[in-house]
Amino acid sequence: MNTKRTLIGALVVLMALGLSSFKQEDDRNFQIAKNLDIFNAIFKELDLFYVDTLNPEKVIQNGVNGMLALTDPYTEYYPEEEVSSLKEMITGKYGGIGAAIRYYKKKDRIAVIEPIEGMPAAEAGVKAGDIILSVGGKDMVRGDLKPQEFSEKVSEALRGEPGTSFILKVLRPLKNDSTVMEFKITRKNIRNNPVPYYGMVHDSIGYLALSGFTDNCAKDVKKAFIELKDKGAKALILDLRDNGGGSLQEAVDIVNFFIPKGKEIVVTKGKIRQAAGSFKTANEPIDTGMPLAVLVNGNTASASEILSGSMQDLDRAVIIGTRTYGKGLVQTTRQLPYNGTLKVTTSKYYIPSGRCIQAIDYAKKNADGSVARIPDSLTHVFYTAAGREVRDGGGIRPDIEVKGDKFPNILFYLLNDDLIFDYATQYCLTHPALVSVDSLQITDEDYADFKKLVKDANFTYDRQSEQMLKTLKEVAEFEGYMEGAAEEFKALEQKLNHNLDRDLDYFSGPIKEQIAEEVATRYFFERGAAMQRLKDDADLKKAIEVLTSPAEYRKILSVPEAKTESDAHTASQK
Repeated sequence: MNTKRTLIGALVVLMALGLSSFKQEDDRNFQIAKNLDIFNAIFKELDLFYVDTLNPEKVIQNGVNGMLALTDPYTEYYPEEEVSSLKEMITGKYGGIGAAIRYYKKKDRIAVIEPIEGMPAAEAGVKAGDIILSVGGKDMVRGDLKPQEFSEKVSEALRGEPGTSFILKVLRPLKNDSTVMEFKITRKNIRNNPVPYYGMVHDSIGYLALSGFTDNCAKDVKKAFIELKDKGAKALILDLRDNGGGSLQEAVDIVNFFIPKGKEIVVTKGKIRQAAGSFKTANEPIDTGMPLAVLVNGNTASASEILSGSMQDLDRAVIIGTRTYGKGLVQTTRQLPYNGTLKVTTSKYYIPSGRCIQAIDYAKKNADGSVARIPDSLTHVFYTAAGREVRDGGGIRPDIEVKGDKFPNILFYLLNDDLIFDYATQYCLTHPALVSVDSLQITDEDYADFKKLVKDANFTYDRQSEQMLKTLKEVAEFEGYMEGAAEEFKALEQKLNHNLDRDLDYFSGPIKEQIAEEVATRYFFERGAAMQRLKDDADLKKAIEVLTSPAEYRKILSVPEAKTESDAHTASQK
């Protein structure tokens, strides 16, 4: 009898829970339908009665943007005319001339900043520094467009079906003048090179930079890796700095070069069943024993964190640099009416230790719409295959942290005012072609020429120390302390007096490095810039140091001595 009553009671509870669930779902469906009706009605009333005629596309687009603002920055709507940019981001391919461009405010025009090696623009003779005047006979003038809109307009004009030709008219700066030049260019399929540079950086250490995880980039990495092995590489440095990610599958395929077949690398978990998945290595690896170092920084994100994080979790590589961005979210695309596309976050990914490295919880926004990173105090400990402690909630923490040099304030403004860009153009006109990147050196004489260019341009910039001192004075006056501190403030103002010569000399090191990188790009394209950056690279030096010390390498990837073997075994099971 008691058993029967128990079963009846349990059945009643289950029915109640079921009815409650149905009621909640019905309420949710009602709220959705109700608010869609309200939105539709408001638009109709505005369109009918508002004093001015509204642009329906702009009004609805603003409504869509407001809705998406409640999600995360990676959930985006692409109308039909912008879908091509989404496809380019995913595939790394487009039809065009193969040249990076941007707004050049001194001429109020668009300038070519970097032709891609071997692509139509470079093959035709277009150079960095050329100012675009017309494309196919159409003048490229800004009018009332914003600089970004102007850049997009010119970019759209340069792109087109592969095989189509047009005349590009540019203004080319010369030593003391400039001249108009015309080039006949035939568009072709352009694919951004995901491996801008690879080569030997030590007697037996190979280096490979990966700039993005576009379609089929794993094949490029495989080709470069095998070539480095053929050249005698016994260890490898994989550079993922400033790599914002891309295809999750490509990341898994690259991990597979170093990890045995059948290992689970990523698990995705979302709200619906279709968002859940498991990604395992599917092929036989190339090399499971070669010592590896992976370079990362604050702009290493998403698929780059899958690669670096899984290599850390599996104790397969030493991670060097600064903490990564912390993007543990996965996006998929959904087709919408009228050929639009929604890129929507559908799940989070979890790497082999079980941790998710997402640094920001977008579901917990502040009242003003801002969000904050998960504090370290709220993160959780996980364990690598060997039992080393790693944490979730804030990107990948390197095994060896290398603090980079701070970016001088003056350098930001020099770049923003195109002065380094202009000097590189001038440099290439007055210096013979370089034989190699190794022979590039910005001499004191070159730097004196640069300083003259800066002064002739009447260059000014905001100094943070000056701004902070001004703020401090205002606070001191407000709180009544100024009278007693007037002399001290006066002395400090004299010490912080704006002196352009002093600042250019004091920060000559990083400024020269930036000039050299820009010049290297002019002579040797993207690979030249990469090679120049490696000349004095603290992360690279540390990686070489670790990879040339087998004992140190093994020590980093092993469980700390404080842990016993049983502790490590227990930890690895958690």
